Amino acid sequence: MAGNKLLLFPLPLASMKLAVLAAYLAAAGLVVAADPTMKKISSPDAPAADPVACKINGPVSACGLPSNAVIDLSKTRVQHTVAEWKARLTPEQYRVAREQGTEPAFQNEYWNNHADGVYVCAGCDTPLFDSRHKFNSGTGWPSFWEPLEKVFIGETRDSSYGMTRTEVHCTVCGSHLGHVFDDGPAPTGLRYCINSASLRFLPRKDYEAWVTKNAASGSSGTTGK
Repeated sequence: MAGNKLLLFPLPLASMKLAVLAAYLAAAGLVVAADPTMKKISSPDAPAADPVACKINGPVSACGLPSNAVIDLSKTRVQHTVAEWKARLTPEQYRVAREQGTEPAFQNEYWNNHADGVYVCAGCDTPLFDSRHKFNSGTGWPSFWEPLEKVFIGETRDSSYGMTRTEVHCTVCGSHLGHVFDDGPAPTGLRYCINSASLRFLPRKDYEAWVTKNAASGSSGTTGK
């Protein structure tokens, strides 16, 4: 992902106002030419079911199914053509992040990762989750009880496969991340069930080095990946 921009924010982020975040993103120059064919990811939905239906077969089956949510990509700040996305991402990353696929439980890169650091979006390197908020859900996918900053996590109703689930995606580039459920631990009671293919892990020392280097000027750096 050569030249991919990393948005750097000192931790914690909770005190930052949405207007400041928006201004920061705009200043980072993250808006690029859009492909009109990429405005929405849409496919026919199965009949919707009551929200509790999502839990009938347990959280593993609910997480293990792909998403068919309609994500309005026209509002995202980072946009690329299909060809550009395929050049930037691996085939598995593209299938999951751009086509709302899913990966096998217990057979993905970060489900059992216990290292300290920050998980950024595979599509645009926006910081999304902190390892301090990660927990063992027993589902076989990386699970977090809250995002690093909610402004970077979009939610869309997903009524596919006879369930009602809440799809989550990166608001900066529209990449599909997974789903969020209300059966997580305290203090939020939420479980963000996220695909490893939609993430990239940065050890905390690497992330904080970028923060230290760039926080003073408020500029963004490049990962050099």
